[in-house]
Amino acid sequence: MTGSPTRSAFLACASAGALLAFPLAASAQQMPQGGGADASVLDEVIVTGTRVADRTRLTTIAPVDVIPAEALERQGTTELAQALSNLVPSMSFSRPSITDGTDSIRPATLRGLSPDQTLVLVNGARRHASALVNVNGSIGRGSAAVDLNAIPSVAIERVEVLREGASAQYGSDAIAGVINLRLREAREGGGMITTVGEYNTNFATARIPEGRTEKDGRTITVAGWQGLPLGEDGFLTVSAEYRDRNPTSRGDLDPRLAPRPARITSRYGDPDTRDATLYLNAGLPMDNGFELYGFSGFQHRLAESAATPRTFNNPNNDPAVYPDGFLPIIAPTADDLSAGAGVRGEIAGFDMDLNLVYGRNEIDYRVEDSINGSLVPNSPTSFDAGGLEYDQFVLGLDFVRRYEVGLFEPLNVAFGVEARREHFEIFAGELASFQFVPGRPGAGAGAQGFIGFRPSNEVDESRDSVGLYLDLDARLTEQLNISGAVRFENFSDFGSATTGKIAARYDVTDNLAFRGAVSTGFRAPGLQQSFFTATSINFIVIGGVSTPVEVTTFPATDPVAQALGARPLDAEESTNYSFGAVFHRGPFELTVDAYQIDITDRIVLSENLLGSPTGNPTAVAIFNLLNPPGSGGSVGGARFFVNGVDTTTKGVDIVGRYRLAYSDAGRLDFTLAANFNSTDVTRVPTIPTGVPIPNPPALFNRINVLTLEEGTPHDKLVFSTDLTQGDFAGTLRLQRFSDVLHPFSNTDPAFDVHTGDKTLVDLEGRYQITQNVDLAVGVNNLFDEYPDFTPATVNSNGALAFSNYSPFGFNGRFLYGRVSLSW
Repeated sequence: MTGSPTRSAFLACASAGALLAFPLAASAQQMPQGGGADASVLDEVIVTGTRVADRTRLTTIAPVDVIPAEALERQGTTELAQALSNLVPSMSFSRPSITDGTDSIRPATLRGLSPDQTLVLVNGARRHASALVNVNGSIGRGSAAVDLNAIPSVAIERVEVLREGASAQYGSDAIAGVINLRLREAREGGGMITTVGEYNTNFATARIPEGRTEKDGRTITVAGWQGLPLGEDGFLTVSAEYRDRNPTSRGDLDPRLAPRPARITSRYGDPDTRDATLYLNAGLPMDNGFELYGFSGFQHRLAESAATPRTFNNPNNDPAVYPDGFLPIIAPTADDLSAGAGVRGEIAGFDMDLNLVYGRNEIDYRVEDSINGSLVPNSPTSFDAGGLEYDQFVLGLDFVRRYEVGLFEPLNVAFGVEARREHFEIFAGELASFQFVPGRPGAGAGAQGFIGFRPSNEVDESRDSVGLYLDLDARLTEQLNISGAVRFENFSDFGSATTGKIAARYDVTDNLAFRGAVSTGFRAPGLQQSFFTATSINFIVIGGVSTPVEVTTFPATDPVAQALGARPLDAEESTNYSFGAVFHRGPFELTVDAYQIDITDRIVLSENLLGSPTGNPTAVAIFNLLNPPGSGGSVGGARFFVNGVDTTTKGVDIVGRYRLAYSDAGRLDFTLAANFNSTDVTRVPTIPTGVPIPNPPALFNRINVLTLEEGTPHDKLVFSTDLTQGDFAGTLRLQRFSDVLHPFSNTDPAFDVHTGDKTLVDLEGRYQITQNVDLAVGVNNLFDEYPDFTPATVNSNGALAFSNYSPFGFNGRFLYGRVSLSW
């Protein structure tokens, strides 16, 4: 990284303070003071990062962002992950393409760390991960993350983002922080939102410098919610959403068609998706003072994304079927289910909460418009390629009580137990989806674009874990508040882990406070990482040319992986440090939080260890391991999950807000937030001595190292302003992303691609037609900004016109309209 993130952070902090102080001083006569009308808006009560009942966003020890439902709604996107990324500077959500299932189930990252190093909760309960393992060239490679887009924004009342390590409080995964999705609670009223939008863009690529115009990606989203009474005081809130999104295409000319004219053969962009989602949230007070509660949700998603195009002269092609070549379509169907129920109330002076939550994610793959080259001329063109399933049960029991022990406030004591059962399964596809029949020169195995799961890939694995925690919070004096937590967890597969946390806050005045924390954390290896196995076609840049190679992902316990240096996976471990300040006065607030996260033994997906039947001894040895004599196999590479990457992440979060009610009908809100973040890889794994491979290759090389260090923005700034004047309202949002590096070679920096420093402008206008009807029109990416295009020397097949590491995608300007009804 160039420059100092800390220095940049404090310069930005000074700028933020100057920008926000100007209207503060200029409008001093108009601002409500102290506990004025805006106080409830400025300081929401939170439940994340603390187990003290009355903590608010500005009085808690830990830094917590609160995103209300209105902020999620006032955007062109209806995807939850994208909406959060637009609002939370420390969060990044890229839009990868030609990455198999990751095109349709995209992971989000917090503070530049892995997607599975952020814990996601729903109503305070652990959310299940996706069955998908990200194994191809995207941000989050090697992770199995929570699919945030499986939860509709309309079902959410607010989102709380804890920007601090919290494994001692919540268990595994909470290394980068915690995202807690709080579902809507209503026993009356309702609403419906219809959003229609389309990309209208003009962009240039390396081979089309004059540019081209596209109108695509039309998206129609219909969402609504209804509050219903449940008994005398209970509620049942029903939320539903249907979204239909057409694909986008941003590829370049394909230079491989000679002697035919070059043309665009790819569909590089967002997939074609249709999803329907239903969520329920309920609470029912009982006569004995207890409350029954529960929630459930289900989403059915159909998606179609494109693989790399195959030309007419591809050795796998059947010219009788595809005279101009073909574009394989990967069509996963994802079903996501969650359900939880619990009871809470007072027992013997303790506030008790007992709950059981179940979650399941299943992905079934089909491959369309494809072919099995080894079966030509008798190959089908449509394949059932098998699929994945992950599910978990989580049983939680929590107790909280306050004790008078002579401190300024009663000591808050919380303790509890969490038991978890996880299950992961791979099921095979039909024979033709993975079959290989030798004899046709150059032809590979299985369905082109996505080789089906074989019977040998099938797994059915489970594990159990139990965690115990103790959490103390004490206000020693009026100014000093300290808290501490310790947690012990034991897993049936890899053992146990103990983590701890201590944090403190000192209020210098009523308006200024300092806070800090030190904690240890861990992340257990996911079942998906421990047991995923499959063979896929990877396009690997070899000598500057994108070359198709069959690569098998082996579990770390597989004999082949062991022969290549794999060892059983262990937990990741972390140490988190943070220090910050909080200032607020009237409608103005400013928080600055610096942090450092040291992680050891990160679990990563190894390099593609490439083999060849001829050539150097290393390649021959690997090939013979992958393809035993007489097997007739054609696997050209292997990879597996491995511990051993150590990283240090440093950064600063800055959030400034100023809210002005300048008249009875007028209001102006400013927010300026920034994240400055850098990650350094300090250790990489190596193949152990004694592995019988001459000149063992690197297990984690330049591409993967630089992806961790440079694959997400070092700096991200978000400025937004909301204006309300009578029946009119508007939102202006600016997002600035620093340059992202996408390396394409392990040896030659000449193949590196940069996205460039970019600023996006979003604009929305709203008009309240009646008391119950609102109309909005807007544009995302007003000035049609794109990342820098991929040079022709790197984009050898024409598809990868822009880097899929781009933190804002590569679709261009999006125009939309929205109609909102309420009753």
